[in-house]
Amino acid sequence: MAKVTEAAACRPDDDNPEWTDENFARARPAAEVLPRYIGQAATDELLRRGPGRPRQETRKVNQTLRLDADVLQAYRQKGKGWQTLINDILRRNMPVGLSSSVDLKKQ
Repeated sequence: MAKVTEAAACRPDDDNPEWTDENFARARPAAEVLPRYIGQAATDELLRRGPGRPRQETRKVNQTLRLDADVLQAYRQKGKGWQTLINDILRRNMPVGLSSSVDLKKQ
């Protein structure tokens, strides 16, 4: 096994020197510094948070589910989309009388 050495990209150089405690002490947030260079309106626009990702009509629920290791490994070996595959299988095998419109907040 080859000896692991620090990657060149991680080492400081003349164009990108390592920050000192003094550099960190002088650092200021962008919202404090930018108005001087680009004006307050441009700073506000630049730093404005967007609305984020649009809400989906049917949102997923974060749920911990305990599976046997071999079952999980088998699905993970399917590659990208393995979680969606499990969801589809569970949906196809839902108990009779339950629908996908069940309000999970009430349970």
